[in-house]
Amino acid sequence: MTNRLNELRIKIKTLGSSKVAKTMQWFFKTGKGEYGEGDVFAGLKVPTQRKLAKEFKDLSLNDLKVLLSSPVHEERLIALFILVSKYEKGDEKEKEIIFLFYLKNKKSANNWDLVDLSAPKIVGKHLLHEDKSILLKLSESKNLWERRIAILSTYEFIRNGKFDTTLKIAGKLLNDKHDLIHKAVGWMLREVGKRNLAVEEKFLKNNYKKMPRTMLRYAIEKFPEAKRKKYLQGKI
Repeated sequence: MTNRLNELRIKIKTLGSSKVAKTMQWFFKTGKGEYGEGDVFAGLKVPTQRKLAKEFKDLSLNDLKVLLSSPVHEERLIALFILVSKYEKGDEKEKEIIFLFYLKNKKSANNWDLVDLSAPKIVGKHLLHEDKSILLKLSESKNLWERRIAILSTYEFIRNGKFDTTLKIAGKLLNDKHDLIHKAVGWMLREVGKRNLAVEEKFLKNNYKKMPRTMLRYAIEKFPEAKRKKYLQGKI
């Protein structure tokens, strides 16, 4: 362990709050059989973690790999924040290295916040103008978080007016059993609709009757009330 990494870990431990940690353990569903089972929290809020990521942005990939392997949630999130920063500031070669590093260590992004705050900004940005088949493959994974990485990475495509991959992955995840995927897909469909309502509605009209209820509710959240009711009642 390098001195800088040790310094960061000491700060995380010092700044942590047992009260905040207890709340986070409940919020991120760490109980037996829940999606975050066994996750450990130091008790730092996100703004504090962002400040620490900025302060320790010079950590090497080797140090970040150690953090990503940590059982402590905040250590993994801080590592991901630093990776995002390195990606954004890197040249093309550095971006490729960080993208591949992220994929190699993707098992460490094992809660929804870890995925949502990193995948679009690294995987999504890197694949914006590249082959996206890896996302289709991840969408078929048995691992919940890999499927969430697949759909959340398309957020960057949506921001750039590219909807095809989102819709393909949404179609593949229509029968997913997990609530966190239902929410993620519905959210991304809603984001598509913000940019092009016709595209979202075309997808919905073809699929809304077989969509999980949560997915549909998220997708139509911003629709006028009358239209929302028609979708929910199956009368479109």
